[in-house]
Amino acid sequence: MLTARPTEATTTIVIGSGFSGLAMAAELNRQGIKAIVVDCSAPNLAAPVTGGISLDAMGERSEILRLLEHYAHRHDLDIRPATRALGIRHTPAATPAGRQWEVQTATGTLTAHSIVFTRGALSQLRRMLHSVGISTGQGLGAAMHSLGLYLIGVGELAVPTTQETLHQAKRAGASISARVASRNTAAVPAAV
Repeated sequence: MLTARPTEATTTIVIGSGFSGLAMAAELNRQGIKAIVVDCSAPNLAAPVTGGISLDAMGERSEILRLLEHYAHRHDLDIRPATRALGIRHTPAATPAGRQWEVQTATGTLTAHSIVFTRGALSQLRRMLHSVGISTGQGLGAAMHSLGLYLIGVGELAVPTTQETLHQAKRAGASISARVASRNTAAVPAAV
């Protein structure tokens, strides 16, 4: 007999539980937005490429990562590094308040209005974009944002600088916050 896996709803799902994912979770928390952070579908076994970042900068990144981990623990953020995103599905919402994304995991389904992909989830992002008919050419960022999808931890360097990753998290957090406010405004019936 098949048993249904539980479904859990949140505002945003962050796929990737490393530095970028924790930076995003902290920024969303600062904006008052609920998020669940899961890991990407396959562990990245390759050693990280520094992309021209100095070892001193990597040390700074490690220190900020330690601070983000402490922040996540202190603020009881929902970080699930042992939970892997196995599949993603776009489900157009029937109402403005409806969640439009499903992320399948081994333990159930997560639903959300927005998904943030980090550097570690890039191959998963490419497959998912192709499945919903989005090409990875020009205008990719605008197309992604219109669907509630965001990408952080990726830059012109193989690994963006610590500051660039934090700025990307801040920009994505502000955009998600604006979407939440817009959705909440649309969901409130007009006064008669």
